[in-house]
Amino acid sequence: MGETLHFDADDLLEKLPEPGYYRATVATARHRTSAAGNRMIQVVHELEGVAAGHARVSEYFALGGSPRGEAMSRRKLAQLYRACGLAPKGGDAIDPADLVGAQLEVRVEHDEWDGEPRLRVASHRSLAAPGRTPF
Repeated sequence: MGETLHFDADDLLEKLPEPGYYRATVATARHRTSAAGNRMIQVVHELEGVAAGHARVSEYFALGGSPRGEAMSRRKLAQLYRACGLAPKGGDAIDPADLVGAQLEVRVEHDEWDGEPRLRVASHRSLAAPGRTPF
């Protein structure tokens, strides 16, 4: 069958990285459909200085469902675009591919999903102004 595979120490880590800002690169960004059938965008951030098992954190922007929820997602998505150095204008198409490869800082917090601890993206900021929190 071949060579025996072994666990790496990072595979066994359960402790999440500390909450705070981390330099990140947008690894993927794409349109998705939620379990409820609503449009959304999924953005995956690759965090620097974090053990490999926790280096990727996903963020979702709901673009369907309740009008209030959609408005909040659109506002947060616009803030992400600005943190990535992009300047969206009213009427511009939302193309998640524009975000791929962008570098920024993301603030992560601890959260829980299905009873398991995980990281959650709380906010974003530009690398050009790391001392300033935009919101």
